[in-house]
Amino acid sequence: MPKEAIGTDLVFKAMADPSRRKVLDLLCKENGQTLSQLCAQLDMQRQSATQHIEMLIDANLVTVVWKGREKLHFLNPVPIYEVYARWVRKFEENRLSFLHDLKSQLEGDNNGIT
Repeated sequence: MPKEAIGTDLVFKAMADPSRRKVLDLLCKENGQTLSQLCAQLDMQRQSATQHIEMLIDANLVTVVWKGREKLHFLNPVPIYEVYARWVRKFEENRLSFLHDLKSQLEGDNNGIT
């Protein structure tokens, strides 16, 4: 399996869990949080939170920066954008193109009506 496909599978798997999506939302709201800060906002034990965050790190959705003794977690939106570009945008374009054509056709039909 190509490396890109493996990465995409990891992103989908990581984002499939509501707890991991909540971590992403928390980091989107306030980037650069410690594990303790994240745990305080999650309804789970530190060990469970660590496992979820590790999966997000493996999927490259979260990156870690050490600042002294603190381990800060940052959202990496690039894999989410790549999923959007590969899987969402192409379907969105077809629908938007259809709606544009429909609008043009309906407006064209109404041009002769007073």
